[in-house]
Amino acid sequence: MLELTSIVILLLMPIFFIACTDDEEPVPVENNETEYSQMKINLTDAPGDYQQVNINVYQVRVQTNDSSWIDLTTNNGFYDLLELTNGIDTTIVQDSLTKGTYITQMRLVLGDSSNVMVDSSFYPLKVPSGSTSGFKINFSDSLRADSLVITLDFDAEKSIIQQGNKNDYLLKPVIKVK
Repeated sequence: MLELTSIVILLLMPIFFIACTDDEEPVPVENNETEYSQMKINLTDAPGDYQQVNINVYQVRVQTNDSSWIDLTTNNGFYDLLELTNGIDTTIVQDSLTKGTYITQMRLVLGDSSNVMVDSSFYPLKVPSGSTSGFKINFSDSLRADSLVITLDFDAEKSIIQQGNKNDYLLKPVIKVK
């Protein structure tokens, strides 16, 4: 009888040990590499022959290689471009995108009420398609690093066109990407 009890105990021991093992999934090792790249877009301007050039930045959008559009977190509001000269800039976008995202195009969407000051008077800036589809900015890059800083160098002098001898002004942005 002792032999039979010993045999039963020996047969049941593996089942007991299996039942007592920890069934939790192994904890994955943390990957120290970030999955996102920080993207920062600054705005600056070359000096112009105006007293003020106020643009109403509404949204900055980027198109990726799969043709989808991403609205970036934009510090929207009015910016006097002439205050952003001689090395002074301001951040209009600070956001993060998945590392490896390839940007094929950037658009600057302006809101209503952009204006220019000439001879101490404000005049509206007509902004063709700037408030709908936005101004196309030639830019393409891949977000491979942990951060990407882009500076949009607006040239107010070349961007504002006076129509005839009237006080009608048109905004056709001339922007260099740095």
